[in-house]
Amino acid sequence: MFDYLIVGAGFAGSVLAERLATRSNKKVLIIDKRNHIAGNAYDHYNEEGILVHKYGPHIFHTNSKDVFEYLSNFTDWRPYEHRVLASVDGQLVPMPINLDTINRLYGLSLNSFEVEQFFESVAEQVPVIKTSEDVVVSKVGRELYEKFFKNYTRKQWGMDPSELDKSVTSRVPTRTNRDDRYFTDTYQAMPLHGYTRMFERMLDHPNISIMLNTDYHDVVDFIPFKEMIFTGPVDEYFDFKFGKLPYRSLEFKHETLNVEQQLAAPVVNYPNDNLYTRITEFKALTGQKHPKTALVYEYPKAEGDPYYPVPRLENADLYNKYKKLADETPNVHFVGRLATYKYYNMDQVVAQALTLYKKLTDKPIEKAATTPPITGSASIMEKILPRTPAKE
Repeated sequence: MFDYLIVGAGFAGSVLAERLATRSNKKVLIIDKRNHIAGNAYDHYNEEGILVHKYGPHIFHTNSKDVFEYLSNFTDWRPYEHRVLASVDGQLVPMPINLDTINRLYGLSLNSFEVEQFFESVAEQVPVIKTSEDVVVSKVGRELYEKFFKNYTRKQWGMDPSELDKSVTSRVPTRTNRDDRYFTDTYQAMPLHGYTRMFERMLDHPNISIMLNTDYHDVVDFIPFKEMIFTGPVDEYFDFKFGKLPYRSLEFKHETLNVEQQLAAPVVNYPNDNLYTRITEFKALTGQKHPKTALVYEYPKAEGDPYYPVPRLENADLYNKYKKLADETPNVHFVGRLATYKYYNMDQVVAQALTLYKKLTDKPIEKAATTPPITGSASIMEKILPRTPAKE
């Protein structure tokens, strides 16, 4: 008998498994459809020995001291501040738009005060900000909107920014100084030995068992457990009773080049040219030294693994129908991006999981006991139960 069956070995499921096992002495079984732990944050060494993120770049940043200190129990960190360039009008310019972006793009030499006036002169008056288009044109005007946002958003979401909730482009700031960091959070760093190693340490406890290549539908009726924590798509749990919640997916094309460095920045965005939205060079994120380099190209698509909930009013209404069912389902707890149909950053998922743990146990969030370093994967691999791969 397991105290908890946890569906999904990403951030939400793994954090809850660790808390319940180490702090509440609960017996936990965590299962995942994929053949690895760590969810979309999974990283591994490719054939050339370069550490790559299988599902695109994952950049950790947070303003939460509690979240950062919690994860610090399972990893050392490499300080890292993320920077992005955008390919616009044949130039590579800083993104988010800042003072240098405007000066390079238009051949100007404005200062911070003057660029603020520039933005005011081109901004459009929008009485009520409702859509992603409204957000951008009200800040930087129509021309910059079309150069940086319109086509990028169309590629990413498969629809015009005028059809999307304002939350999509509100995430990207506009700056009047030369700060070219993509994020300004207090804590910005990358796990020193990668995300997968961090998850291995998190799940390294005798109370935690793991089954990979496993669809919970195939085992839920055969494994005795008291409560379930579900981190998969909430509409899937309820057999799509009200219809499918829309998601955008991604196709990743990985490439290894026989050069030490290829890109001028860790990530280069392509708002207007090419079918892909961006290219990432992993060594820039990890700090790894290697004579070759590894890139990944991201191609948005409609079908495939669910990555991004589509932020539209009708989708929120549909999710609320599922949420009502979820709230009424006894002994099943829904947590994480897919289960709550929200685009959370990694730190927000960790915070949500820690909050749920506190609710489940009515205990304050405590720091984890120090886990001894893992020198290889044998420790956790010994606990992964053998399982025939689920049918595709």
